[in-house]
Amino acid sequence: MVAVFFDKIVRPALYRVNGNDPELVHERTLRILSRLGTVSPALRALRAHYGTANPVDVLGLRFPNPVGLAAGMDKNGRALHAWPALGFGFVEVGTVTALAQPGNPKPRLFTLASSDAVINRMGFNNAGAEALAASLAARGKPDVPLGVSIGKSKVTALEDAVADYQTSLRSLYPYADYFAINVSSPNTPGLRELQDKSALAELLAELGATSAALAAEAGRTPTPLLVKVAPDLSDEALTELLDVCTAHGVAGLIATNTTLSRDGIASTDAPVGAQAGGLSGRPLTARALDVVRYVHRHTDGKLPIIGVGGLLGADDARRMLDAGASLVQLYTGFALHGPGLVRRINRGLAR
Repeated sequence: MVAVFFDKIVRPALYRVNGNDPELVHERTLRILSRLGTVSPALRALRAHYGTANPVDVLGLRFPNPVGLAAGMDKNGRALHAWPALGFGFVEVGTVTALAQPGNPKPRLFTLASSDAVINRMGFNNAGAEALAASLAARGKPDVPLGVSIGKSKVTALEDAVADYQTSLRSLYPYADYFAINVSSPNTPGLRELQDKSALAELLAELGATSAALAAEAGRTPTPLLVKVAPDLSDEALTELLDVCTAHGVAGLIATNTTLSRDGIASTDAPVGAQAGGLSGRPLTARALDVVRYVHRHTDGKLPIIGVGGLLGADDARRMLDAGASLVQLYTGFALHGPGLVRRINRGLAR
């Protein structure tokens, strides 16, 4: 009953009331889910409806199912206990930065309904790494693996990026089951330059050393570090990036972030499609699949991949897994179609 109420009444009402402001819909959805996360009977009811057991072992972790929530949906970890109840097998929060920041000016989130797509230029709006760490310490982790996406603070110069990432890593190391190193968002000026060979090598070397030291201090194995890549890299640039990741012992790759391309946008969405920012959703499906396939082939299947980008059904997720991904993530599909999509994908994969 709770699940039907959420899918059929709450979400449609949010879009009707706030249809011209997708960010307000996002905010109010998070507020509802945050409150639901404190109501045990509601969580049990949601889990009974949406939950799917289809365990996967990867990155040294046990995932209850292979469908995760991508970074960006819950940057500050406000609804951590609700996401598993909605069927997600893991949750990635962030992207979080060392310094709290408001993000880019509004409006900065746009829905392209005919294209099953979203454009965002949020700009890593978040409360900062220390605030997220305090929240996790007070409220506890979810009962599924927790990933933390870390990025560079906007005011931090590129030459100081390593120290900025290290600050976030240190603050959140006790809580993350894996870290996603975000060097591929198009909405922080200069960030994608960190995908270049020399800059990425320096960043990964220092973060790897910091992770090893923190793990030794805690008497445990290092937390897996994954790199999130852009879909707009050429094959040559992607090969260089993969060589650097392999050389520095990266645990896996997340493919892909949003794209600057506007291919695949429906003509009726053309005016909104002209907005600046990263495009996600159906227009990204084919390119994300190509990148996952390329990474899998180039690394001989030895580097675990989380596939993300334009997954709007079980067939999309199956193709992503067949291309070489070990896990998949949703953001835009969930935002547009709700938790019923998580259930359909999970049950389709389980079959």
